[in-house]
Amino acid sequence: MPAPVSIIIPALNAAQDLPLCLASLMPGLSADLVREVILVDGGSEDATPAIAEDTGATVLRADRPGRAHQLRLGAAAARGDWMLFLHADTALTPDWAERVWDHLDDHTDRAASFTLAFRSDHPMARRVAARANLRARWLGLPYGDQGLLISRGLYEAVGGYADIRFMEDVQLVRAIGRSRLVQLSAQARTSAVKYEQEGWRRRSWRNAWLILRVLLGADPEPLMRPQP
Repeated sequence: MPAPVSIIIPALNAAQDLPLCLASLMPGLSADLVREVILVDGGSEDATPAIAEDTGATVLRADRPGRAHQLRLGAAAARGDWMLFLHADTALTPDWAERVWDHLDDHTDRAASFTLAFRSDHPMARRVAARANLRARWLGLPYGDQGLLISRGLYEAVGGYADIRFMEDVQLVRAIGRSRLVQLSAQARTSAVKYEQEGWRRRSWRNAWLILRVLLGADPEPLMRPQP
């Protein structure tokens, strides 16, 4: 029987972080969990595609930019019964494969995200991650940097990722619903570069304001602005 999980990574000029992301997937390969790794490139001008190809990943090249578009392309090409969507600047802790196997055995009707952590020693890193994890548990609103594990059947039932330019991750988990989301104890350790560039408090409060507006019914696309 083929391994059950296709891992889909949207990427754009991710050569600095991608090697760590790909290396963190090794426990899943060793545990016969990962069927394939698909990197969907959005037009990188660095070594991102070559790094992925050198590790044996399948590289797809999107015909236009946009992370939602890349995620949709990856899902359409995936062959696994389950899909794990993962950002290129996120690395999973070694226990992730065991936690995913447990989920596949116990929660075949639910999706899952990982527990967020930042690769930073800044005092705000743990606070911001803790708030994000509380939001994910209480409201069923994990962000894309926490990863998303979902069966093909559930993904198709809720319509998959909308082809929008902003907050495609929020749109999908809202469609899934809190009752069908589980938070796994393994960590998704993500880059803190954007927080460190913009400021931890400024970026975290801006994110909170944006998600509140979306929950109150605002269209997410007009809220988008260039990210630092």
